[in-house]
Amino acid sequence: MKKTLTALALSLFATAALADYPEKPIEVIVGYSAGGGTDVMARTVAKFLEEELGEGASVVIKNMPGAGGQIGFTEVAKATPDGYTLGTFNLPAALALTHDREADYDVNSYTYLANFVEDPNTITVAASSPFRTLGELLDAAKADPGAITLGLSSLGGNDHFGANMIAAAAGAEFTLVPFKGASNARTAIMGGHVAGGTMTLGQTTNFPDELRVLAVLSGERSPFRPDVPTAKELGFDVQMSSLRGIVAPAGMDETMADQLRDALTAVNANPEFQAMMAEQGNPIAFMVGDDFAATAAKQDGVAAQIWADTPWK
Repeated sequence: MKKTLTALALSLFATAALADYPEKPIEVIVGYSAGGGTDVMARTVAKFLEEELGEGASVVIKNMPGAGGQIGFTEVAKATPDGYTLGTFNLPAALALTHDREADYDVNSYTYLANFVEDPNTITVAASSPFRTLGELLDAAKADPGAITLGLSSLGGNDHFGANMIAAAAGAEFTLVPFKGASNARTAIMGGHVAGGTMTLGQTTNFPDELRVLAVLSGERSPFRPDVPTAKELGFDVQMSSLRGIVAPAGMDETMADQLRDALTAVNANPEFQAMMAEQGNPIAFMVGDDFAATAAKQDGVAAQIWADTPWK
């Protein structure tokens, strides 16, 4: 009887604590600099999350850039899972980092709350390129293995993985040219310094006169570019994208995790939030809880396989 009363007391205490949550500011750690795509997403989510959590709630962004996001991802993984430290989570980048270097976290180091953005990769060439279709580019790569160059923002991320996957699906061989960031890769593509490249659709949208998007590596056409076919439509079942979501440290109380998931689900359903994300060019692909965790596990498997087959360091 005494044990039953003790358990009941603890349960009531936990319920009361959750009812008062949050009692202090919630910190969302962003592993990249202010102003980038992940930071913009985080600040937009934070604004609406405050409203959903109720009067007096405060959600603040803390930028911790460095090591390709690893500093921020590590900080979240090591934090106390009390609901006051959350973080942005980028796939496949966050988990790719665990394969090419020492990392203090892995796919099981987080409580997966909600993913908001999925920016699909593309195969893109300069507007002046002689390649007008994906088929023409792939035929050239197969006819002269290694002669066709593809620019990437970096090795070990969605651009790199997308290039590898389309090459494998088509039986083609490209020479991959990594740059220091997407803007440098895009400049090289536009200038004809490489034959083409892989980058997210969002990184092409402001350059309609300079870039020709040949295919989107997604399961369906993007509403931002409905005129561009998917690779799957063209006969290549390849999907790769950049996902951006919100996680917490592993071990969070499930009731608290569900409270946050419910609040984030309400954020996503808010028409004002949807409109703001569309204005930013952020393609929403909302996933919550187990679906987000399963996607992370799948992306981790892709990264592990590519690292095993073609290590990038």
